[in-house]
Amino acid sequence: MDETSKDSIEHDEVDGFPVLRTNVAGIDLGSESHWVCAPTVDGKGREVKEFGATTPELEKMAAWLEERKVVSVAMESTGVYWIPPQEVLERHGLEVVLVDARELARVPGRRKTDRLDCKWIQRLHSCGLLRGSFRPKEQINMLRTLVRDKGTLVAERADWIRRMQKSLDQMNVRVHRAVADIEGKTGMSIIRAIVAGERDADALAKLRDPRCRQSVEQIAEQLSGHWREDHLFSLTQALKMHDAIEERIQAYEKEILRKLAEMEREDCRQQEAPKLRNRNKAKLIQQRGEEPMRQALYRMSGVDLTGIDAIGVGAVQAVLSEYGPDLSCFPDENQFVSHLTLAPKRAITGGKPVKKKRKRGSASTRVAEALRMAATSMRHSQTALGAYYRQIARRIGADVAVFATARKLATLIFRMLRWGQPYVDEGAQAYEKRYREARLRRLTASAADLGYELILKPAHA
Repeated sequence: MDETSKDSIEHDEVDGFPVLRTNVAGIDLGSESHWVCAPTVDGKGREVKEFGATTPELEKMAAWLEERKVVSVAMESTGVYWIPPQEVLERHGLEVVLVDARELARVPGRRKTDRLDCKWIQRLHSCGLLRGSFRPKEQINMLRTLVRDKGTLVAERADWIRRMQKSLDQMNVRVHRAVADIEGKTGMSIIRAIVAGERDADALAKLRDPRCRQSVEQIAEQLSGHWREDHLFSLTQALKMHDAIEERIQAYEKEILRKLAEMEREDCRQQEAPKLRNRNKAKLIQQRGEEPMRQALYRMSGVDLTGIDAIGVGAVQAVLSEYGPDLSCFPDENQFVSHLTLAPKRAITGGKPVKKKRKRGSASTRVAEALRMAATSMRHSQTALGAYYRQIARRIGADVAVFATARKLATLIFRMLRWGQPYVDEGAQAYEKRYREARLRRLTASAADLGYELILKPAHA
């Protein structure tokens, strides 16, 4: 690349907004090259230069910025193109501010070129008008990559489970009717026996786990089918794909545990997480084989988030891999909830509410989805969170109840990670009593304002 031909000196004065920082730069990213705007060596103007996207070019870019005594660089978080420059620049000690591309795009009356974009980013950054996106520490980023990739494999495994069920349905072998979970011990034993050549319904039904609710006779009634060759072949291939993906998932699990072991807190080494008060939850975690992951997450964060009702090991893994145990970058729980996109929308114009599209980010979406799934399990729970869910559902609806309960879970998680505040369940009855007392106080105050007095109606004999 001819670097000299790409240089341009700008001597016009920066007027309008006051310049707060002069030693900053702006980068417009691309797949083939990056355009960089930085102060000149003498600091009297701005200079634009294009660098390639290769690693040697990125090193030249970092050296070029250091020569101009740049301390902070702003760039758009476009796709994955920002990751290599960000890592190289941070390795050279430069502060990197990742900016949402949608915020920079909403500027009318401005020509769109790479050269002008980098100058515009540098201008806004020097005036302190750019807000950086949340970026966890490097170790958390590495953990996040592993957890996200494992999540992709889990979704693919579920897809092959659906394909196996489709092949069974086409042969009228109703395994999903015989057992509650086709991916459970009984369901997978039956499928493996079918692939191995077993066709007798009674023999297949005898593979049931002793904990299975349905009897051998009930299961056998659902397992008689017509064994067509094409469907059996598809079932066999789907099972092989499922097993191959399961093997890869286990490899990711081991690597995640190894990475968590490297991130253990000094005060939590060799310690065990407190026993869960909810025995059913503890038993379910043991059955799923999630106890080692629960212990590793506890030693990494210093708190046991699974002690919160509805929060399972998967939800804890999502929170800690996306945000890490240190939430000090969020001033309060409201900021954290807002970043999770779980804050209620209250945009009003002309006295009417305005419908706005929900802003979604990769980290906030994954954690918010995990918390919404956790909130859904509170529907019949005899806990304070369950009572809260049902109270919201009665007044507004189930969808709002899921959203509100997920928000409450987020606040509980923030308080445990940020302040070490323990979670204590007061129970459904205590919550209902407190809710009725608060409602009675509001009704009494409203009646007094209107000149009335509430009188308790005597109970019927």
